[in-house]
Amino acid sequence: MTASVLAGELNLPLFQVRLDGLITKYMGETAAKLRQVFEATSQTRGVYFFDEFDTIGSQRSNKNDIGEARRILNSFLQMIEQDVSHSLIVAATNHPEILDHALFRRFDNVLHYELPDETRIASLLKSRLEQIAIKGMSWKRLANKAAGLSYDEVSRVSEEVLKEALIDNIQRVRECDVRRALEERLQTSQHLDAQKLRR
Repeated sequence: MTASVLAGELNLPLFQVRLDGLITKYMGETAAKLRQVFEATSQTRGVYFFDEFDTIGSQRSNKNDIGEARRILNSFLQMIEQDVSHSLIVAATNHPEILDHALFRRFDNVLHYELPDETRIASLLKSRLEQIAIKGMSWKRLANKAAGLSYDEVSRVSEEVLKEALIDNIQRVRECDVRRALEERLQTSQHLDAQKLRR
């Protein structure tokens, strides 16, 4: 969301660098693809967004790491250091604790986003769902169920609730519908976090 806002404010195109399409099993190929991304930053000015950056940015001292992963990170560090383009490079992670410390020195700014508190979650849910919600919906009660979710996850829950209502031709969503979607998202989020920490 930050990358999108930056691109909008700077009136620049937003390019999302898909790391799943960047990383390959062949030695040297990932670094070559990464080089193409950095060449693009010079040719086309824009905001280049690397999501789930811990995929290539985890600490080089990590015992589970393989040599190729270290080479990819070293390549990225060199390329970002040599970058003289007028593009903006943005990277995001939910796990800053596993990022290599050298990365923090390569970026001009490091922003930390805290998880939203219940008041902000309630406000976000209300702004997204109020028009289609039944009367008497307790946004505060729902926000209590969503503790631990990020802004993005709460937004996604809202979108899922709206999609289900549209598909099922439901005119008004109930509190239990939103609560169920929040609980499912919370379970998914906790499962993914546990998987990442095991890596």
